[in-house]
Parts: sequence; C-alpha cells; structure tokens
Amino acid sequence: MIGRLFQDPVKGTAPDMTIEENLALAYNRKSKNVLRIGVHHKDVQIFREKIAQLNMGLENRMKTKVGLLSGGQRQALSLLMATISTPRLLLLDEHTAALDPASAEKIMLITKNIVSQESITTMMITHNIQSALKTGSRTIMLDRGKIILDISGQERADMTVPRLMELFSQQSKNTLDNDRMLFVNN
Repeated sequence: MIGRLFQDPVKGTAPDMTIEENLALAYNRKSKNVLRIGVHHKDVQIFREKIAQLNMGLENRMKTKVGLLSGGQRQALSLLMATISTPRLLLLDEHTAALDPASAEKIMLITKNIVSQESITTMMITHNIQSALKTGSRTIMLDRGKIILDISGQERADMTVPRLMELFSQQSKNTLDNDRMLFVNN
C-alpha cells in the first residue's frame, strides 16, 4: 500500500466529513470492505490515541467537520490518514509548502516522528534544501528530468546547503535556481 500527501492541505481530506469519519475512511483502506458504513466504536479510541500524538487538541474535536480546521491541522490529519495503516511507501509532494513557517516546521517534525516510529520508506519532493538535508537519509537531485546527484551515507550526513548547491552547479553546468529535491528515507 502507498500513502501520499499533497502540497494543498485541502486535497488529502473530505471537508464535509468529520475528523473521525476521515480517519475511518483511511483506516478501512486496509480491509476488504473499504466502504463500510459509519465509524465503528472500537476504532474511535484508536483514532483518538493516534490523533492525540499530533499534540494539536484534535482528539477532543473528533465530531468536527474537517473543513473547519486550519491548514496545518488539516495537513497533520492528512499525514495521519496517509500513515494510519502503515503503508510500505509514503509519497510527500511538497507537503509543507502551502503552510506558514510555524505549521510547516510542526508538520515536518510530525512527519519525521511517524516515519521513524513506523519505519516507513518515504520519498519527499521539496524546494526546501535545508529541510530535506535535516530530514532524509538520501538526496537525489534532478536537472531537466535527469538524475545528476545521488548522495547517501557519510557524504550525505556531512552535506551542507552550500556544498550541495556547488555540486549541483558542477554536475549540471547551471546555477541552482530551482532547488527541487527528492529525499529518500529507507
């Protein structure tokens, strides 16, 4: 199973459904009866415990329609929905780009915690080199659709933003004006 998170927090949730209904929909993806009706009482406690780990107070708002949440809250919920059934691969497409800096930092921390706790292989597309270097274990840089850098291990651990930009310029023969990156955590 693959989990995914989009740049736009609106795209990962159903705004007219409650928090618990959204979580139930995501949680039931792993069962054969994906579209079972309603939220089962036995699952609500699981949802409440999982959402409490986000430290956003949402565990007390399980009946709230998702459309009433802030962008950061919605993206945190989307992240939880994408990982609640522990996918084999998590795809993150600039999942913090549409958020304010404080929310983006919080979502990155939540992402790191979930990925680490659940040992989920993750691919993240980002324009934020610093964030990618702090988060991933492997960095792949593309130029015009071609891989020009693939860094992991000790070289990756020692990498700095200026050095990465220098390597990009050397390999691509261009200056880095679009720092679109892919990190892989495996």
